[in-house]
Amino acid sequence: MKILTISSLYPNNKDFKHGVFVETRLKHLRAEYPEIESTVIAPVPWFPFSAKCFGEYARFAGVKDVEEINGVTVYHPKYLVIPKLGMALTPIFMARAIEKCLQRIIKSGQRFDVIDGHYFYPDGVAIARVANKFKIPFTCTARGTDINLIPVIEKPKKMIQKVFKQAAHMMSVCKALKDEMVTLGADDSRVSVLRNGVDLDLFKPSNNQEQAEKRSKLVGDKKLIISVGWLIERKGHYLVIEAMKQLTDYHLFIAGDGPDKQKLSQLVKQLNLAENITFLGALPQAELSHYYQAADALVLASSREGWANVLLESMASGTPVVAADIWGTPEVVAAPEAGVLVKRTSDSIAAGIKQVLANKIDRTETRQYAEKFSWKETSDKQYDIFQQIIKQNK
Repeated sequence: MKILTISSLYPNNKDFKHGVFVETRLKHLRAEYPEIESTVIAPVPWFPFSAKCFGEYARFAGVKDVEEINGVTVYHPKYLVIPKLGMALTPIFMARAIEKCLQRIIKSGQRFDVIDGHYFYPDGVAIARVANKFKIPFTCTARGTDINLIPVIEKPKKMIQKVFKQAAHMMSVCKALKDEMVTLGADDSRVSVLRNGVDLDLFKPSNNQEQAEKRSKLVGDKKLIISVGWLIERKGHYLVIEAMKQLTDYHLFIAGDGPDKQKLSQLVKQLNLAENITFLGALPQAELSHYYQAADALVLASSREGWANVLLESMASGTPVVAADIWGTPEVVAAPEAGVLVKRTSDSIAAGIKQVLANKIDRTETRQYAEKFSWKETSDKQYDIFQQIIKQNK
């Protein structure tokens, strides 16, 4: 089976965490089915300047054209992004970049049975164009804002609905996203829920005593909570910071980087919480796992999530969670030992943190809950879908 994964959400030499969930799913699929041959096309925006003054865009200037990641060849064709006009034009520019890259790969002698696409807009729209030209069947996986946010704009919604009709099959990472896809016009029978799993070897648990010792080394006698994710408004870090006003004997670690770093730092100063909050920056998963092991709880205050990997990563480390009750999150936090769901307000978050600690959850039980979410079931379903598509196209 020869699979071509296409997604702008994929790690690269300048950003090891970007789209790591796509890379992780592919890694587990390949481990479960060694006969699979994989190639990845992960387009990135074209940007010529690497100076730090250009902010987030500067990192794109240093992305390699091709690299090897965990034994897979990854191509990074560059596509043009035009501010303000980008929403409508990006799928076209992305499709052209992917097409040229794929043309070169095919000329080198490679052939592909199926395209494994991720994120419906702009990626899915671009992938549909390319797949049609090269006569390769494709799937597309919904991952969050591509379905629960972008379709509020009419033109992208119509493009996404066209992809629904063109795809050989579709996937979503949670049932909430599938339900929304069906509402938008997708055929229910052609959408499968393939939830993300968790790497149970990478995220190892600490028991209650080990956690207390690790926490003490980091923050002394205080309770420790952690908030993980890109530093943007949608992730809700500011709500967790505001909640800290009610949690005087706690310390908050914020793991992640992003455009709101300065704004969040200013909020910490305004609330006089500098001694109670630490920004860790972006961390590799292996390092992040140590913080999970030390934390009393993870807090996720996002306004929109498909299937938040950080929830399962925390649980696999034995750490219960406090999460905003939105979209696919109730499908992840579905038992007392997993943690609690709260409203997306600072008051509710503070109350949820106090509640989850008052519950005195056995960390071993939290880990056991996470073990239900291994990658095997997802890999098996994905393989079966690809196999059926290939048979139908022979």
